[in-house]
Amino acid sequence: MRRIVPVALAALSLWSCNRERIEPQRSTPAAAAPVTSSGGQQSFADIVDRVAPAVVTIRSERRVRAPQQFPFFSDPMLRELFGFGRGQAPQPRSEVQRGIGSGVVVSEDGYILTNHHVIDGAQDIKVEFAEGKTYPAKLIGSDAPSDLAVLKVSGKFPVLPLGDSDKVRVGDVVLAVGNPLGVGQTVTSGIISAKGRQTGLSDGSFEDFLQTDAAINRGNSGGALVNTRGELIGINSQILSPTGVNIGIGFSIPSNMAREVRDQLIKRGNVRRGQLGIYPQAVTAELASGLGLKDTKGVLVADVDPSGAASKAGVKRGDVILKIDNNEVNNPNALRNRIAMTDPGTEVNLTIVREGKEQQIKVKLGELRASADRPAQQGDDTPGAEGGGRLGISVQPLTPDIARQLGLRSNVAGLLVRDVAQDGPAAEAGVQPGDVIVEANRQPMRSTADLQRVLGKGGPVVLLMNREGRTFFVTIRS
Repeated sequence: MRRIVPVALAALSLWSCNRERIEPQRSTPAAAAPVTSSGGQQSFADIVDRVAPAVVTIRSERRVRAPQQFPFFSDPMLRELFGFGRGQAPQPRSEVQRGIGSGVVVSEDGYILTNHHVIDGAQDIKVEFAEGKTYPAKLIGSDAPSDLAVLKVSGKFPVLPLGDSDKVRVGDVVLAVGNPLGVGQTVTSGIISAKGRQTGLSDGSFEDFLQTDAAINRGNSGGALVNTRGELIGINSQILSPTGVNIGIGFSIPSNMAREVRDQLIKRGNVRRGQLGIYPQAVTAELASGLGLKDTKGVLVADVDPSGAASKAGVKRGDVILKIDNNEVNNPNALRNRIAMTDPGTEVNLTIVREGKEQQIKVKLGELRASADRPAQQGDDTPGAEGGGRLGISVQPLTPDIARQLGLRSNVAGLLVRDVAQDGPAAEAGVQPGDVIVEANRQPMRSTADLQRVLGKGGPVVLLMNREGRTFFVTIRS
């Protein structure tokens, strides 16, 4: 297990379900009768018989240097004092860390899908099959953003076929197969509780989890989530729990994402992702009303990277993206994942709404690169802040010096939020000191007088904000 993320109110934690000490299929066509019945009782035994041989235990080892017990022995005088001759010193010890997880055989010639966090940093990986045979494994490739990895063992093995996770419905019956807590291969049952979940435990960038109440525990990471046709629909990855043991909230990576990552890792050892070059934002009811939209469908373009693919194609801030190649996108995560799973250089067709009118824009995707860290936001002691009226904020014009301190692009202009009243409407909307108001009701902000003119008209105010270089919209009602 890697780390814990606290969840407010419920005091729950997200756990990656591997890395605990201890342990623990022929190609399978879909069966006509997946669930058998005997004496009035339903059974999943036939499905398990087909699935279980393709689910494996993965044992990993890595050697790490133990903490130095006597760091002062680097001093030659102290070495002699403690009986070590000149040039001698206690040699640093090394320790072997062992991890355990699960995996799924996805090709007859021995390619295995598992989680990145199961094998991350491992120097020796072994794969153990249900019948007891163990094989040395080669790491083909690993992808931290999706938390997936591909291993290879030599031989001919039973396979678990990949299903279509897009067709999975909330309420579908599923089985989870893996080696929880090292007790040996275990099967649990449940349903799909939700789709499209984000947890933020892994990289967080490309999460689109299937949520299930089938029991998943540490050691299940990388194991199989299958439907009642015996198809792989997810790779078990995380649980939500205050203690690290199952409470009925588990998360699996959808098989369609796993398929795409697997193919790229096998082909070239890494994953390339498309990039649109926008900062997306969910369309809330308040934003829809403030921006004059008919409903909350689509994804709002909060900002556009001036050097990105979207900007070159003519996408503008304030546009609402409804579809990508006729596939509806109704939240930023769905848009981000669909673009990321499309090869760089691919031309996609966006259906957008701009100023109330629907139109089509073709965009040739760029390639996603790791972004550099932005400098931390800093305050400023420049005098001259003025009131933001009924919003409950004080603001001042953004100067070039302040913009540099905030790490903003030189072309960013607006009003710096100096202070926010804790009980004011701006605070309730999430405005923070250090934010920059770029626009109010689509009017550029250059002076406090600009803001006061907009506020003087009454009604809700839609602000375009810039925080640490990223823009987003907020609606404030007072």
